[in-house]
Amino acid sequence: MDQRSCDYYCYRNTRTTLLPTKKKPETIQLVIFDMDGVITDTISSWKYLHDYFGTSNDHSVDAYLKGTIDDMEFIRRDVALWLNGNQPITHQRLAEILADVPLMKGAKPCIHALADQGIQTAIVSAGLDILARRVAKELGMNHVYANGIKVDAHGRLTGEGMLGVALMYKDHVVRSLSKKLDIPVRNMVAVGNSCFDIPMFETCGFGIAFNPEDDCVQDAADVVVEGKDLRKILPYLEPFMPMGP
Repeated sequence: MDQRSCDYYCYRNTRTTLLPTKKKPETIQLVIFDMDGVITDTISSWKYLHDYFGTSNDHSVDAYLKGTIDDMEFIRRDVALWLNGNQPITHQRLAEILADVPLMKGAKPCIHALADQGIQTAIVSAGLDILARRVAKELGMNHVYANGIKVDAHGRLTGEGMLGVALMYKDHVVRSLSKKLDIPVRNMVAVGNSCFDIPMFETCGFGIAFNPEDDCVQDAADVVVEGKDLRKILPYLEPFMPMGP
């Protein structure tokens, strides 16, 4: 496996590569999807809101990638940018804005094909749970792990967040799911597009880079799928499906 880092940033600059202990699946029991750029056709649910409000979190991104702020402070700074105006922002308002985020082409038939084979599906994303839960419900997915925003008794944003998935440590969620569902990690598949999905590739039995953003994502995956149609991953999963092709 090539150890090249991304041109701009890479999780490898913060974490060491996980030990190569993965084994190929005996049979697939769970497929884990990143959300932004994989299940949904948008770069980032956070960026989607920043674009809507006319704000930018470039300084926070830089600070986070340099390790000077943690995930919770990253969330706080993002929310603070949206709260600069006098009008209070509600959870419902964010849900209405994010309702326009489109699904990736082929997402629905892909998830349904997996469900027909008795395979569970999960979203593991450092994006917003407001969008992740909507998408999971729409597609009939089984599990959702993402990041949240705290609200007061009136549903208004407080400025604080709820950390469900640390961007650099998605493998922790994978292992938590393995324990919770009693599914060996070797029988899990991870589908992602950024270097922050590499820890999932290194933990699961099989990793698929879907429209990868950087060379290191391709190098870390078992297969690379180009083109915005999630159905394209299915032929690579068929050999491991419980009921066969």
